[in-house]
Amino acid sequence: MSYSRALLLFVSLSLGWSSLAEAAVIRGPATAVDGDTLAMTGARVRLFGIDAPEKSQTCARAGETWACGQEATAVLAHLIDGKEVSCQQISIDRYGRMVAKCTVGNRDLSETMVRAGLAIALRQFSDAYTAPEAGAKAMKAGIWGSEFQTPADYRAAHAKEFAPPKPRAPVAAERPARSQVYYRNCREARAAGAAPIYRGQPGYRPEMDGDNDGIACEPYRRRR
Repeated sequence: MSYSRALLLFVSLSLGWSSLAEAAVIRGPATAVDGDTLAMTGARVRLFGIDAPEKSQTCARAGETWACGQEATAVLAHLIDGKEVSCQQISIDRYGRMVAKCTVGNRDLSETMVRAGLAIALRQFSDAYTAPEAGAKAMKAGIWGSEFQTPADYRAAHAKEFAPPKPRAPVAAERPARSQVYYRNCREARAAGAAPIYRGQPGYRPEMDGDNDGIACEPYRRRR
């Protein structure tokens, strides 16, 4: 089993959502994909409750073009550089990414990005970041001191670039093409050091995800 796989820890947590009975916690080094997305332990993790400018997005500040998306990415990269990141899963988004509350030490990465004015609070998911956003607005920090499209509007204007992956058409045979990763069962996946497998990752099949929570071949649960 790889080092990153060994860092996967699973805890039982009552979240109040009937669709998610338990959450995954992953810990380890990470890299910034953009201002609200991390790459860690072989998966993409979307920061919960916020939306940062896309990496290709620009804003207008003092009459000049400002690469606000690249700056948001750079700030998140600085926050996690050389540090262990801990992410507690909340859900899975339409791109197949884990949506999680991520911290470095006691620092909530979502809150830090909002306070810096480099992400907006998503009130439809949580009100935890509305006060930090109000503070950033008052100080005209980051994007609040510029003219900008919301990240959602920017994605809508570039729909082809940000379209979610299309589901694959069903095939007659159960076994995928040889170029894909295929495990006959969880025992085989564990023997290969690939378990657990998240939805969207190579080797994931709904047949191996007994509780349909998006995580196949989870560790055995000990009875108390």
